[in-house]
Amino acid sequence: MSRKSAMIFVGLVLGLGWAIRGHFGHEWGASWAGAMSVLAVLAVTRRKDWSLRWPVLVVMGGVGWGLGGMMSYGIVVGYCRGIEFGNVLYGYAMLAVIGGLYGFIGGGWFGLGLESTEKNKPDWAALLTQMVAGALFFWAVLIPQFEWKMTPPRSELWAACFGAAFALTWYLYRNGYSRALRLAVYSAIGGGFGFAFGNFLQLLGNVSGLSFNWWNVMEFSLGFFGGLGMAYGVLTRQWPETVRPSRVANWLGLIFLFFAIPATNLIHQFDKGHLVEMGERLGYANPHGFAQVQALIAWIVLLVFLIFGILVYRRHQENGQSLRHSIVPLFLYAYTLWYLFYSHMKKGFLYKGSPFQLEQLLYWVVLAVFFVMWLLKGRQDNELLFAVEQKETWKRAWGIGIALIVILVVITLISINIHDGQFGYHERFK
Repeated sequence: MSRKSAMIFVGLVLGLGWAIRGHFGHEWGASWAGAMSVLAVLAVTRRKDWSLRWPVLVVMGGVGWGLGGMMSYGIVVGYCRGIEFGNVLYGYAMLAVIGGLYGFIGGGWFGLGLESTEKNKPDWAALLTQMVAGALFFWAVLIPQFEWKMTPPRSELWAACFGAAFALTWYLYRNGYSRALRLAVYSAIGGGFGFAFGNFLQLLGNVSGLSFNWWNVMEFSLGFFGGLGMAYGVLTRQWPETVRPSRVANWLGLIFLFFAIPATNLIHQFDKGHLVEMGERLGYANPHGFAQVQALIAWIVLLVFLIFGILVYRRHQENGQSLRHSIVPLFLYAYTLWYLFYSHMKKGFLYKGSPFQLEQLLYWVVLAVFFVMWLLKGRQDNELLFAVEQKETWKRAWGIGIALIVILVVITLISINIHDGQFGYHERFK
C-alpha cells in the first residue's frame, strides 16, 4: 500500500469510528474509535516490533484519543450557526482547538508508545502525575480565576485537556521524544481542521434542506482528517526499534480493549430507560421485556467477542510468526464490526418499525471501501512505506498556521452569507 493510500485507509477507519462514536459519546466511545485508528496504522505498517506489542500500543492511542471526550462542544457548534462574523469565527476556531486537543493527546500517547526504546522508556507515573497536575492547574487558572470560558454555561473541561496537553508537550520535549511530539502536532492539525471543516459541511447540509444526519458528517470529518494527520505523522518519520513486548502488559491491554471499553459503553449507553423508550417508540407491547432482551443480547455479544479475542490472541502467542501479519487486521475488522453492531442496536436500526437511517447504511459503505483497499494493497510488503526524514522548519510551521487561519476566515465568510440564522444558534459575544 502506498503512503497516500495508507493515510486514506487510516482516515476512513477513524472517520467511521468517530461517526459511530457520535451515538455513544464521551471518553469511552472516543476510546473505541481511537483504538480502531491505531489498529489501522499498525495494519498498514506491518512492523514486526509494533505487531508484537499491539495491545499496549492500541490502548495507549485509544485512551489518548478518548481523554478529550470530557470536553463539551455542543454550544460551540451553535456559535457557527449565527450571522455575526466574530461569533461565527470564534465558533470555528474553538472547534479547531477542541479537535486539536483530541488529536494531540491521542497522537502523543500513541507516538510515545512507538518511540519507547530499551534505552529510553517513559516514566508513566511521572507523566500521568504531570498531566493531572497540568490539567488541574490550567483549569483553576483559566476558568475560576481568569474566567476565560469557551462554552458557558456548559462544562469548561477543555481547559483541563489543554493543561494535560501542555504537560505532555513538555514531557515529550525534555525527554527527547521528538517523533512522538511531531506525531501529536500533526494529529492535532488533522483533528482541529477536521472538526471545524466538518461543522462547515454540517451547516451547508442544513442550509440545503436535505434530510440527513449532518451532525454525523461533522463527526466523520473530525475522524477522517484526524486519521490523516496521525498517519502522516507516523509514515513520514523513521522510527527506532521499540521495546520488547511484555506478556503481562499485552494481556492486560487485550482485556482492556475487549472488556473494559465495551462494557463501560454498554453500562453508560444501554441503560434500561433508553431501551424501554426505544421499545415504546417501536410499538412493542412489552417495552420492558424488549429492554431486557436487548441488554442480554448486547452482553452476550460482548462475551462472544471477548472469548474470540482471548482465543485468537492465545493462538497468536503460541504461533506468533505465522500469524504476525494477519493478527492486527483481523482484530481491526472484528473491533470495527463490533462497534458497528452496537451502533445499530442503540439506534434501533435492526428492528421492524424503526425509521430508515441512511447514515447507518453508509457506515457499511465506508467499511467496504477500506476493506477493499486492504484486500487490494494492504497485504503488500511495506518496507518502503516510511519516508526519509525531513527537518521541520519554522517557515513550514508558520505556513501551516497561516493556511489554517485563512481557511477558518473563508468558511466563516461563506457561512454568514448563505443563511439568515440557523436553528440552535448561540451568541458568545453580544
